[in-house]
Amino acid sequence: MLDFSRNYFDLFGLPARYRIEGAALDAAYRKLQSEVHPDRFARGTDADRRMALQSSARVNEAYRALKDPVQRAQYLLSINGIDAVGETDTHLPLDFLERQLERREEAGEALAAGDERTLSSLRESVQGDAREIEDQLARELDAGANFASAKPHVRELTFLTKLAGDIGEMIASLDE
Repeated sequence: MLDFSRNYFDLFGLPARYRIEGAALDAAYRKLQSEVHPDRFARGTDADRRMALQSSARVNEAYRALKDPVQRAQYLLSINGIDAVGETDTHLPLDFLERQLERREEAGEALAAGDERTLSSLRESVQGDAREIEDQLARELDAGANFASAKPHVRELTFLTKLAGDIGEMIASLDE
């Protein structure tokens, strides 16, 4: 069945890097899921069915983590001994936080005014900043394996991803 001691990258036969090829991840996921899917073990013993369910859940969990840029960065740091989202260390640069506060205020005003165009523009700007941080993380984590210096950038990416999602929800609420 599945070796639960393997990290997510090993599970899919991918290098432990921040930048991964999405098509390779998708193909590895489909192949692995077809091997461990509980339907294949429907006529097996209780232990076989239970192990298939656990294996399938592990494959799904690993896929979701590696597919998402924020979760992938957090996971990559965690397997290298760094907790990027620990509750005791939540420091972000003041200028970064001020910029995001301004964006949130602008989004709130645009929502109140029903201004979908401004909200879309804000979301694109936030997503652009997130892509820049993803590129920086790829340089830090893949080229130099500089895990410690990547930690604050993972926090920034987490923050920006949440902000982009919130603005997306604001846009959706205007369409209702």
